[in-house]
Amino acid sequence: MALRFVAILALLLASALTAFAADIRTARGTVDVAASPERVAVFDIAALDTLDRLGVKPAGLPEKLYLQQLEHLKSGAEVVGDIFEPDLEALSALGPDLIILGGRSSTKVDAAAQVAPTIDMTMDGDDLVEQAKARLSDYGLLFGREAEAEKIAAELDGEIDAARLATTGKGKALIIMTNGPKITAYGQGSRFGWVHATLGLPPAITDVQAATHGEAVSFEFIHKANPDWLLVVDRASAIGSGEQSARATLDNELVAGTTAWKKGQVVYLPAADFYIAAGGIQATRRVMATLREAFAAAR
Repeated sequence: MALRFVAILALLLASALTAFAADIRTARGTVDVAASPERVAVFDIAALDTLDRLGVKPAGLPEKLYLQQLEHLKSGAEVVGDIFEPDLEALSALGPDLIILGGRSSTKVDAAAQVAPTIDMTMDGDDLVEQAKARLSDYGLLFGREAEAEKIAAELDGEIDAARLATTGKGKALIIMTNGPKITAYGQGSRFGWVHATLGLPPAITDVQAATHGEAVSFEFIHKANPDWLLVVDRASAIGSGEQSARATLDNELVAGTTAWKKGQVVYLPAADFYIAAGGIQATRRVMATLREAFAAAR
């Protein structure tokens, strides 16, 4: 009888543990994570952006957040490293229940896991938006905010639909990033190719190398591509380096000869949202809103 009681108790305990665990989709596969963690350290800015929209306040943050909209999260939180590398000593002192890495910090998963359970929530590729919604859904499950996550996903879908409607039939686009005086171009299948995939926005040129850091190009390349729309990411602005701005870099005769420049169809994307927080729910909505407004205003 006693043995039977122990067996039943063990089953009940196992059921209870299962009830308080969540299957979270990560960049390294599905991971079983204890639900409702109270103290969370987050190093990925996209994750911070989405968690902020859900009303989740992390206990540990990177030193620099890059997005002004996230600065309020610093109140009451501890600095535990930067977006590239956790400070393991500071993390240990914080004692988090869960550590969320991604993107630039993703190579430090094994090191952070020595302190507390760690998940890699990196997002990239043409299906970035679908990954972003999957992350949102899983965060909602993890923190007991499923209904709010569904509502937020619907809001994002609405913004994307509006942007897609505004861009339809408006011509071809070329995505470039300036880094001071240097320029790289991004096409389909690249780290920024999700814009083409999500909006069905035709590329001005199809043979751009699908490289993580883009293909280094010249002003002559932009002139020859002659895009109807030039979508610009200013890396110097995104990281606050103080280098030459994108507007200054592109102000030359070759770029001025493109259809995009002549028609006033050069769109400066919200740099930190696009470059640092790619896949964050709020950041993605701001990018979509910028594109929608620009394309809707086109004659």
